[in-house]
Amino acid sequence: MTRATDPASLTPGEARALFRSGLVTPTAGWCRGHAQANLVCVPRELAFDMLLFAQRNPKPCPVLDVLEPGATSGLILDGDVRTDLPLYRVWRDGELEAEVPDVREHWRDDLVSFLVGCSFTFEHPLVAAGIEVRHIVDGSNVPMYLTERPCRPAGDLTGPMVVSMRPIPADRVADAVRISGRYPGVHGAPVHVGDPAALGIGDLGRPDFGDPVRIEPGEIPVFWACGVTPQAMVMASRPSLAITHAPGHMLITDARDSDYLAP
Repeated sequence: MTRATDPASLTPGEARALFRSGLVTPTAGWCRGHAQANLVCVPRELAFDMLLFAQRNPKPCPVLDVLEPGATSGLILDGDVRTDLPLYRVWRDGELEAEVPDVREHWRDDLVSFLVGCSFTFEHPLVAAGIEVRHIVDGSNVPMYLTERPCRPAGDLTGPMVVSMRPIPADRVADAVRISGRYPGVHGAPVHVGDPAALGIGDLGRPDFGDPVRIEPGEIPVFWACGVTPQAMVMASRPSLAITHAPGHMLITDARDSDYLAP
């Protein structure tokens, strides 16, 4: 790793080169100032349904870019969606077939790639405001949970919303809501604050994706809509093939965080 091994100081190109060379790591805190994205690739015949699903569920699925069938780069990515993420998931008929650092052998020219906004984008502003982001401090993956909130279906696609959680001191919750709310293109403000049971989450210590994090006295769990929602959709809808990022192992784009800052 370059620049004194500080992931936050790397450029997106430098980070993607590390991932192409085989580095596997969650990307929270990487490439300060640059937007990260969730990835979901589906066959062309499902692309309209996927776009409609995202349009109907903009909180968990804010679309940053859609690539042409078979394309591997786009307007906000001077790279390759098949190789430039640290870890991918390959799904067959809704079942996880493989978790790999390179999906070229699974790639098909009819796949349409969707780049979906990621809450990692507003974590740097949270940190700059003095709000600790626990999974970055602890060097772990953000905890993510399946909820009982259904997404609006589209065609053959359906599934529940997924949320990410960050423990926030009670006296900073309003600040966290305000700061994240300025980034509506990357999930925006939280969907819930407080009791996880209201979302159908039984145990914060057992996330469905990512790692559990400690919650200190005086902290409140705060939940944001999460771009892993398309993976829950894949599990529920069972398309013949889908390729996604592994949760927390994002595509680091060339776009700036400020590109998604509301005026």
